Amino acid sequence: MNALLDDLTWRGFVADSTDRDALAAHLDAGMVTSYVGFDPTARSLHIGHLMQLILARRLQQAGHRPLLLIGGSTGLIGDPKMTGERVMNTKETVSAWVASLAEQTKKYVSFEGENGSRIVNNLDWTGPLSALDFLRDIGKHFSVNRMLARDVVARRLEDGISYTEFSYVLLQSFDYAELHRLYGCTLQTGAQDQWGNITAGADYIRRTTGDIVHGLVTPLLTKADGTKFGKTEGGTVWLDPELTSPYAFHQFWLNAEDAKVMDYLKIFSFRSHDELAELAEQTEQAPYKRLAQRALADDVTDLVHGVEARKAADEAARALFGRGELAALDDATISAVMGEVKATEVSTRDGELPTVVDALAASGVVASKSAARRTIQEGGAYVNNAKVTDPDARLSADQLLAGRYAVLRRGKKTVGGVILTR
Repeated sequence: MNALLDDLTWRGFVADSTDRDALAAHLDAGMVTSYVGFDPTARSLHIGHLMQLILARRLQQAGHRPLLLIGGSTGLIGDPKMTGERVMNTKETVSAWVASLAEQTKKYVSFEGENGSRIVNNLDWTGPLSALDFLRDIGKHFSVNRMLARDVVARRLEDGISYTEFSYVLLQSFDYAELHRLYGCTLQTGAQDQWGNITAGADYIRRTTGDIVHGLVTPLLTKADGTKFGKTEGGTVWLDPELTSPYAFHQFWLNAEDAKVMDYLKIFSFRSHDELAELAEQTEQAPYKRLAQRALADDVTDLVHGVEARKAADEAARALFGRGELAALDDATISAVMGEVKATEVSTRDGELPTVVDALAASGVVASKSAARRTIQEGGAYVNNAKVTDPDARLSADQLLAGRYAVLRRGKKTVGGVILTR
C-alpha cells in the first residue's frame, strides 16, 4: 500500500475513496495533481476547512501538487444543504470573498518548485460558458434519475429545491473536468458531504474522455456526543483573526474533550506517530495536566496565526487568572478576553465610574452586592489582578484597560468583566 495513504488513514483523514488500491498505485506512480474547492459563502474560512487545507499540505509534503480552487461561480449558486435554500449573495460580495479566501489559503501550501500549488477560480471557465453550451455539452451527460437519488436532493424534495441548487453537481463536475484538462488533475479531495459531487465529476470525466480519476473524502468531525465540531456559544470558529481572535481560537482548542483530543491531534498537528504516542501515554497517566489539549492548541494556533500570536494568547490566559500582567496586553487581545469572559456593559453616570461592589455584581462573579462586599472584606476580590480591600472603593480611570475594560476576579478561578460605556 502507499505510505502516504496509510498515514492519512491512520490520522483519520479518509472516510471514503474511489478504488483504494488504484488510488494507492496512482500515488506511488509519481507526482499527482489534486484539487480541493472552497466556496466563498463568507469572508473567511473556518476550522472545518482547515482539515482540507492540512490535507492539501500533506499531499504536497509527500511530493504531490495541490490546487486550491476558490469557487467564484459555484459560490454564486450554493451547494445544496439539508436545511433549505442558501441565501444568494450579490456578485460584488462573492467577488470580494473570493479575494479574501484566496489570500487566506496561501499560508498553508507552497507555491515554489515543481509541485508548487496554484490558486484557481472556477469563474474563469464557467463565466464565458453560454446556457446552451452548458446544457448541451455538460448536462447531456447527467441522468436526472441519479441526481434525484442524491441524499441531499432526496431529503429536500418534500419542501422543494430550486433548479439552481439542483444543478450544482454539474458545475462541480465541470470544475474537475476543466482542472483535469488544464493541469492534469487526477484527484479531488473534500469533506464527506462532497462525496456525491466528487464521484459525479469522476464519472463525467470517464464518460467524456475515458480517463480514470480519483476521489478521497474526509470524515465530518464531531464531538464525543456526535454533535458538530467547530461551533461555540459565540458561533463558528473562523480562521480570520478579526472574526475569531487568536486568544479565543487558542481557548477553543484548549477546551477539546478528553475523549476526542488525540483524534484532533492526529489530524490538525504535524507531530510524528511516535510523538503522538508519547503524548497520549503522558495524557493518560496525568489527564489533569491536559498536555494533549495544550499541544493541540499550541500547534493549531501556531499554524493558523503564528507563534507570536499564540504566545500573546497564552500570556492573556495567564494574565486573566493573575499569573501575568493584564496591562501589557494589546487592545485587540483585551477585547477578545472580554468576549471570552462574557463581560457586561455598565453605563457610567455623569462621568462617575461604578463602585467595585457594583462592578463585581454586574460581572456575575458574585451573586449580589452584599456578596461582593463580603468577598472584598474576606480578601478575595480583585480588579485587574490587584486586590481590593476597601468595600467602598470605586473604579478609577487609571485602573481601566484600554480606557474602558475591567477584569473582576473572585478568588483564583472565578473571572468576569465589565465594559464601561457612556
